[in-house]
Amino acid sequence: MTTRALEGRIALVTGSSRGIGAAIASTFASEGAAVVVHGRDADAIETVRAGIAARGGRAVGVVADLTDFAAVEALRQDAERAFGPVDVLVANAGGSPVRPGPVEDIAPEAWDESVAVNLTATFLTVKSFLPGMKERGRGVVITMSSAAARRPTAMSPVAYAAAKAGIEQLTKSITLQAGPAGVRAVCLAPETILTERNREQIPDDVQQSLRLAHPIQRLGRPDDVARAALFFASDAAGWVSGVTLDIAGGAVLA
Repeated sequence: MTTRALEGRIALVTGSSRGIGAAIASTFASEGAAVVVHGRDADAIETVRAGIAARGGRAVGVVADLTDFAAVEALRQDAERAFGPVDVLVANAGGSPVRPGPVEDIAPEAWDESVAVNLTATFLTVKSFLPGMKERGRGVVITMSSAAARRPTAMSPVAYAAAKAGIEQLTKSITLQAGPAGVRAVCLAPETILTERNREQIPDDVQQSLRLAHPIQRLGRPDDVARAALFFASDAAGWVSGVTLDIAGGAVLA
């Protein structure tokens, strides 16, 4: 059952051709939003877009490199041509290109790549879309951190965790700067989410040990993150801004 909580809204979800982003895009569309599906794989984007359309939703797909500001600006213009100005921006795109290991073993170019695809991509996306939101006096920015930034361990992917921690600080700055203009900003921090890729890459015995490490003894699903994003995007969260929400089954305790 849907509530049509985003009826009439226009949403862009970056990195929504697979996994968590695809779940958010599909959930938003089912709740009435017109959705811009973004990624780097045109075929994967089309699969998500077609799925939304088959269920009666409205969506377009756009390919863009979020580490290139000119490409981000073109993405914004494509979204506006398709549906109009974006009301809800979910800066979800990111990844961990550097394997966990000692700080001294991280190659400088690998560090730069991790910061670029996570922190820089989020910054450039917000930089492009935030001015219009402030001018219109409304909007929601949802960014994506990770439990890696909230609960570091000796085996944390350091470059990824540092970039995600930077996204949390960026979100707080957006909150303070854009709040007076009517724009809210929140950050989501998922723990282990069983995306299709993680189901394939994490052996069953490791999945079981990870489950037992959570007070709620299961691993997360993409829909767990999508439902949280829906709440923050909706008017139900109209007085919530500047927070980071751990979606972690109780494994991350502030």
